[in-house]
Amino acid sequence: MKKLILTTAALALTAGFAAADTVRMGTEGAYAPWNFVNDAGEIDGFERELGDELCKRADLTCEWVKNDWDSIIPNLVSGNYDTIIAGMSITAERDEVIDFTQAYTPPDPSAYVAMSADVDVEGGVIAAQATTIQAAFIAEKGWTLVEFATPDETVAAVKNGEADAVLADKSFLDTVAGTDGLVMLERMEQIGGGVGMGVRESDQKLKAKFDAAIQSMKDDGTLNALIAKWEVASQW
Repeated sequence: MKKLILTTAALALTAGFAAADTVRMGTEGAYAPWNFVNDAGEIDGFERELGDELCKRADLTCEWVKNDWDSIIPNLVSGNYDTIIAGMSITAERDEVIDFTQAYTPPDPSAYVAMSADVDVEGGVIAAQATTIQAAFIAEKGWTLVEFATPDETVAAVKNGEADAVLADKSFLDTVAGTDGLVMLERMEQIGGGVGMGVRESDQKLKAKFDAAIQSMKDDGTLNALIAKWEVASQW
């Protein structure tokens, strides 16, 4: 993934934020409650509401673009949209390729969901979405990892016996735990450095606008209210 990102970056060094008043917001649309597609076929969730408010405070017009997770960074770098707002944790590896605003949520605990509360995660097969901090964590631990392109596929792997447990953000697993026999394990992991918006390295003015908008929402309490409404993470 890193090689792919760097290759794409080399082809798009001059890509930049072209429109002064319109910003294209790239998101996955498959990670409730952070972002998802509602029954009307529109992007919805915490980050839709957050992004619209940030654009309003930055005096920008939002256009929402849905993009698969595994190509979300390359397509930002190549100019298919101007930001990533998709539950993306800030990491040093990602920061080598793109830039991040300040975090708009603190780190969300990563949790495990399985079909039994007795699963040994260290000795079992653990599912995770590819190119996530959870997949990297399992690989670094030397545990048995099976990766999938989408969050829903990781959960399906547990239900059909392909994996013993799935590791993902707790806020996402809260939406599936208790259904179809799935249970949340007591063990949790603290990984990642909070969630922020991704921008191209060349778009420092855009980053500054969103940094200011995020800070204003922290200062007046509206960001905490939004976090509580969608139950995505702990509050600031």
